[in-house]
Amino acid sequence: MKKGQLFLVPNTLGEENRDLQIAQVIPPLVAQTAAQLDCWIVENAKTARSFLGAVHKITPLRIPIQEIKMTQWRGPSSEVSPKELITPLLQGHNMGLMSEAGLPAIADPGTEIVALAHQLGIQVRPLTGPNSLMLALMASGMSGQHFSFHGYLPIKGPDRQKKLKSIEQDSKVNHSAHLWIETPYRNSSMLLSLTEFLHSQTQLCIAIDLTLDSEQVTRHSIEDWKKLVLSKSPQLPQDFDRRPAVFVLQA
Repeated sequence: MKKGQLFLVPNTLGEENRDLQIAQVIPPLVAQTAAQLDCWIVENAKTARSFLGAVHKITPLRIPIQEIKMTQWRGPSSEVSPKELITPLLQGHNMGLMSEAGLPAIADPGTEIVALAHQLGIQVRPLTGPNSLMLALMASGMSGQHFSFHGYLPIKGPDRQKKLKSIEQDSKVNHSAHLWIETPYRNSSMLLSLTEFLHSQTQLCIAIDLTLDSEQVTRHSIEDWKKLVLSKSPQLPQDFDRRPAVFVLQA
């Protein structure tokens, strides 16, 4: 039996006005491909249905949303196994893999699914869409030739300080950019740690709400960030602890 193909489908980077976002950041061919899929592996079923509902306004879905099969996958701790999830692929059905925002398997669940698909000889089809990490790096003016992504950094003070110092040292030696993300409610705490632990001339860019109307990309030296924090300047991001951000550093 011919195996199906696994399509890695990008999602928008925000929930509000998803209809408008899709028209701006999702290529028409990607929307058309998504509209034809009736089996999905998703990080969040509610978000996935919202995405497909917005897609439907651009290009009609092949079958009603209510009839589309969706199984949630949030990583190895999920109750269902990857082998169970990809059964439709082995039966010849195409499937979509979608995360809650941006590209699946990039700082989001899905890597295990993609790896298993390769092991079983299933064709993997990555589709074009927005990625906050690459957009932040582009907008930062920092090294696009040599960079590293760290996911989430340690929360505890001593561990965080050690990691930040290590990142800064590597950046200085290798002339590289370093990126990471943070749970939004800890954004202010992260910025405070950066101003406390890093050298004054190290450069920091914070990219917030990328691709949204509220998008904000700001770059300063640590010294200037510290001045803004100490003065509680209105130039600091508003509602910083409620907005998704990417931190980009280069020493």
